[in-house]
Amino acid sequence: MNQDFVLPSEPSYTYYKRGQQKRLEQTKRRGRRLSIVGLFQQESSCVYGLVIGGVERKAYIRMMEAEAESAAHSKRIRVIVQDNGPIHRCHEVQQLWSKWESQGLYIFLLAKYCSEMNPIELEWQHIKKDELAGQMFEDELELAYAVINGVEARGKKGNYPTIRIKFSSELVTEFFVT
Repeated sequence: MNQDFVLPSEPSYTYYKRGQQKRLEQTKRRGRRLSIVGLFQQESSCVYGLVIGGVERKAYIRMMEAEAESAAHSKRIRVIVQDNGPIHRCHEVQQLWSKWESQGLYIFLLAKYCSEMNPIELEWQHIKKDELAGQMFEDELELAYAVINGVEARGKKGNYPTIRIKFSSELVTEFFVT
């Protein structure tokens, strides 16, 4: 459900003449990480938000509250698959599970160390390896724009809409279709 991006991206695979080596110039400063949190439904949609640093528990809870309200409104059961990250299973979140279930939102936690079973993790890896590979970013803003463009490119390739959530401090405030 969430993933971190850093200023230097993974190197891409390329070919060079024998005896030459690919070089990536490092940025002059190490930036803070950029975290992405999202909800992905294959061939349907990707809702995501970006945060400098880590995703706060309150922002995650607000995002899940919005999903629970949407499930209740649509009267359709919604299941969200998550890894065992601390934010997904903290005490405050566990206390909300029964409330969310009564609204039609169910949280399914994957076994520990099995995040590859979650399709959104594959999307995050494709963004890193296909859309951002081999690039260097001067600052977190430049990285954020590259990630946004990467998510949009994945959406176009998969023929699904991307919806970016804007966080205001710890609350999910707005949804924007991109």
